[in-house]
Order: sequence, then structure tokens, then C-alpha cells
Amino acid sequence: MGATKTDHFTEQQNKIAIIAKALGHPARIAIIEYLLKVNTCICGDIVNELPLAQATVSQHLKELKNAGLIKGNIEGTAICYCIDENTFGILKDYFSNIIQATTNQKCC
Repeated sequence: MGATKTDHFTEQQNKIAIIAKALGHPARIAIIEYLLKVNTCICGDIVNELPLAQATVSQHLKELKNAGLIKGNIEGTAICYCIDENTFGILKDYFSNIIQATTNQKCC
């Protein structure tokens, strides 16, 4: 069996791609912004904030969690979600390196 396409890239490149893909939907951006605003919440609160069905919000939360952008803890019958600061640290470092590399770069 042949190698998958992701095997040709570094672990960091694959991680950034997974994170970027998870951030590629406006509902997920809205969820992250909401979590930043309230600092913590349960799924029901997010459903009340977005014009989406509960099942759709749950799917977006799953994608964000799988990418490591959020983390969740079970509290009774609800899951409390919050931002995963480690993953955002990876993004910060990645974009800081890009900004630093392009600061004095002369391009077309």
C-alpha cells in the first residue's frame, strides 16, 4: 500500500493544516469567539448563541476538539468547553515565524 499524501509533509505542517481546516468555517470561528468572550461554557449556551441546530453545533464542536482548538470536560449531563491555549500557542508561533520571515522580504 502506498504512502498517504500527508506522509510527505512534516508533523508540524500536518498539524497546522488540520488546525487551519478546522478554522475554515465561520460557525467555528463564531464558537471560538464566543468561548473567548465567556471564558467557558456548556454546549447549550453555544446553541443559544448561533443560528444553527444543536446537532450542527455539536458537529462543529467535535471538529474544533479533534483539531485541538478546544477542550471539553464532562460536568453532569453537559460538556463544558474552553479554548485549548496550547494549540493557539502553536498557531501564534507559526504566524510569528511567517511575519518575522516576511518583514524585510522584498517581493514582486
